[in-house]
Amino acid sequence: MNHATTPPHRPDAPDTRDAPDAPGASRAPGPRHGAGAPHGPGALVPVLGLLLLGAAGLSGLVVRSDVADPPFQPLDDRWLALMGGPHEGPYAALASALNWFGGPFGVVVPIALLVLLLVRGRRVSATFLFFVYVGANMAVVQGLKHLVDRPRPANPLVRVDHGSFPSGHAAGAALLVVLVGVLLVPAARRRAWWLTGTVFILAMMWSRTWLHAHWLSDTAAGAAAGAGAGLLAWWLCRGALARERVRLHDRRGAAADTPERAAA
Repeated sequence: MNHATTPPHRPDAPDTRDAPDAPGASRAPGPRHGAGAPHGPGALVPVLGLLLLGAAGLSGLVVRSDVADPPFQPLDDRWLALMGGPHEGPYAALASALNWFGGPFGVVVPIALLVLLLVRGRRVSATFLFFVYVGANMAVVQGLKHLVDRPRPANPLVRVDHGSFPSGHAAGAALLVVLVGVLLVPAARRRAWWLTGTVFILAMMWSRTWLHAHWLSDTAAGAAAGAGAGLLAWWLCRGALARERVRLHDRRGAAADTPERAAA
């Protein structure tokens, strides 16, 4: 009984196992080698998002039970005493810049990001950004403000609205950090982005207390609410965002293949 034998490999024969495709050969669709594959939220993201939102909501209920003297008011008083002044020099400039960023400029940044995503053809990401940013600020932040209605510290140094709890500036900063990290920062660089974003959020929290616009607990709850809402929304919309990224990878791969084949 004859058995098929494999012809011996000749040293002078070209090895085509790892060779590039021949001109005109069809390629399977998909991301090109070296292109970053879509990265979605990990399994801990929804847990972290729920924990942060739950912490903000629970602390709001605690404050609402006694808005004049919640259990952590002594800590808030001690921190506010540390922020007593003098309110001048570089600290004043930094706090004023952060106050402006979280106010009028805080609307310009999301709009600019929205335009950037639309220009890049990322309509799903743009829709995600719009609804999450507006929804988190209206439903979570403003909802807690109206529910708790905590008085602000005496003599704030900037113009403020009603309700000290939670801090809208801190919530907006945390939400913006999450949205930018999810939509614009490559997965390989997100760890550095989260660290940088954390510094930005802490600076915003400091500025709100330094300006006597919020209690420390207001800023902590605001940061937790903003980050939690952003992370949970990312996890809920992970499928649509991942499909859009795959579609963009395939489109860019097809566009890169066209000049290669024309040159061949």
